[in-house]
Amino acid sequence: MNPLALGVLGRGLVDPAEPVVRADDDALARGRAVFETLRVYGGRPFRLREHLGRLAGSAERVGLDPPPLDQLEELARLALGVAAAPDVSLRLYWTPGAPGAGPTGLVLVGPIPDWIEPARAKGQRLVSLFHPRRSAPWLLPATKSTSYAVNMAAEAEAKRRGADDAVFVDADGIVLEGPVTNVWWRSGATLHTPSLELGILAGETRAALLELAPGCGYTVAEGEAPLSDLTGADEVFTSSSVREVMPVVEVDGHAVARGPAADALQAALRSLATL
Repeated sequence: MNPLALGVLGRGLVDPAEPVVRADDDALARGRAVFETLRVYGGRPFRLREHLGRLAGSAERVGLDPPPLDQLEELARLALGVAAAPDVSLRLYWTPGAPGAGPTGLVLVGPIPDWIEPARAKGQRLVSLFHPRRSAPWLLPATKSTSYAVNMAAEAEAKRRGADDAVFVDADGIVLEGPVTNVWWRSGATLHTPSLELGILAGETRAALLELAPGCGYTVAEGEAPLSDLTGADEVFTSSSVREVMPVVEVDGHAVARGPAADALQAALRSLATL
């Protein structure tokens, strides 16, 4: 999908078709850069400050200079104004830059993918794929870096197996997360989701759902759980900033009934984001 607007720190808004990353930037050469993606509702970015804070944390773990968060926020608002579309996605990048040139900060505004709402109505099918826990510090737990080849390979493998997306499990069969999502399941009135201690990404939509769950009538339990807890759950869904709450109807060929929690949380999320 074509970008709607592009901003570059130190330059302001530029033509989205203009090249802005040099070939000798480690972001390209080694995938050593960080990013954040969030959804914009009615022209207002949802949890922008939280995403900026997570960008700074990722940059620190990757060994990059601290990003100028206030400048990135200002640039994001300029780009959103130029895009002139109320409901879009917003992506923030922070790269080490070319040698001797200093870091590069980018803001990219794009449309919401048109496959999301039909997928929400239909529900997604997941397959489990092995992925090591990122609990050791050198594995960059909770870091959103541009080294995303494995994540994209997982999505491709899921589709090759006839599913829509993947859910990562470790060598012991413990549920971790999806390639770009956090994973949830319901047992009665309790929502379960993997603990951050497993090295998964601390999703901002995940954080919002933790806050919203009690108002929807659910308690939340975070921890370790085997894949069998998903296949035997009353309901399964995933969450992410752009996809929001996505119901799951199948895990590894096991049918999962659609339930009320995903719809209730989706409605509560939209309500919170559009206040």
